[in-house]
Amino acid sequence: MTSTPVNRQTFDEVMVPNYAPQAIVPVRGLGSHLWDQEGRDYIDLAGGIAVNLLGHCHPQLVQALKDQADTLWHLSNVYTNEPALALAQQLTQQTFAERVFFANSGAEANEAAFKLARKYAYDHVGPQKHEIIAFEQSFHGRTLFTVSVGGQPKYRQGFEPAPGGITHVPYNDIEALRAVISERTCAVVMEPILGEGGIIPATAEFTRAVRELCDQHNALLIYDEIQTGIGRTGKLFAYMDMGVTPDILTSAKGLGGGFPIGAMLTTAEIAASFGFGAHGSTFGGNPLACAVAGKVLDIVSDPALLADVGRKHALIADQLQRIGDKLGIFKQIRGAGLLIGAELIDAWHGKAGEFLAAARAQGLLILMAGPNVLRFTPSLVIPDEDISAAMAKLETAIEQVLAAQ
Repeated sequence: MTSTPVNRQTFDEVMVPNYAPQAIVPVRGLGSHLWDQEGRDYIDLAGGIAVNLLGHCHPQLVQALKDQADTLWHLSNVYTNEPALALAQQLTQQTFAERVFFANSGAEANEAAFKLARKYAYDHVGPQKHEIIAFEQSFHGRTLFTVSVGGQPKYRQGFEPAPGGITHVPYNDIEALRAVISERTCAVVMEPILGEGGIIPATAEFTRAVRELCDQHNALLIYDEIQTGIGRTGKLFAYMDMGVTPDILTSAKGLGGGFPIGAMLTTAEIAASFGFGAHGSTFGGNPLACAVAGKVLDIVSDPALLADVGRKHALIADQLQRIGDKLGIFKQIRGAGLLIGAELIDAWHGKAGEFLAAARAQGLLILMAGPNVLRFTPSLVIPDEDISAAMAKLETAIEQVLAAQ
């Protein structure tokens, strides 16, 4: 069959309209640059929404994928495979975890985590201990269960009735959590930094208190590190710099460096509740994904690379602060490592999209974290010169938006 040329208009003709893709269609990427169908060059500070951890077409990841593609693609979980076993070894050797479950996405990793928490409580206490507590403005995925645990009602609207037994309280509010947690609670799930909810870090006091309350009420602590994990904050996982260890941790996004994979990590005792047949995934742990993710971990585990994430954070945050001071546009710069949010001043709340469009016109790709916050999630190995060029483009874009008012 002969295919006809495709462009952005083709999306509206053949795709379900649940997305509103930007006007450009990227066709090639290398490092921290993307090129569209017209050959225009863009500096990429979006990174596929914190996914392209080592940039586009990193040669070692490309080689790992090619080598595995010549060897073995898929088996199903009737068998295990060497890349999956090796990746699970890497993850357990470098974290608190003793057991790993592989999935295809962050939503699937969280779905497994929430099911496991309920099953563990069911096995050890009974069906009455089933409540999951999550936080307002959190985001945990788009399956019906994960979108219900997520703390943004707009994503549940129209899909009710939602699964029950889920309670939401304000983030960083210890007393609100203390007021609702009980012996019925099987788990508390939190992001170390609210991602989609505005790049809001957990305070040290809140972090400790959540762990203490979980311990007091025999509830599991689940960390959703889908956006913060795999070096994004300057540690392999954010919990490693927080003085708290979760019982279950989920990872995805950067874990595959652009190849779809998710993982749920936990202890041997908790994992035992997922006995034979309790949960599964046809493609989870496939050799292609695990081979690429193993190479990602090899590269990101380098202490020098992780240390450099902090240095690059300072380069970007300092420039954002300078731009904000000069143009009076940012209320606060926050985040950790290369997960950075710049909140717009109140007068510009709800208008972050205008700045994204202006940046794109300047050859710069950035993100939003809600309508009030510009979000930056570049490659962990983005060159300094790309950072400098990107910040210059951003400043010009902001000046143009302000001048148009």
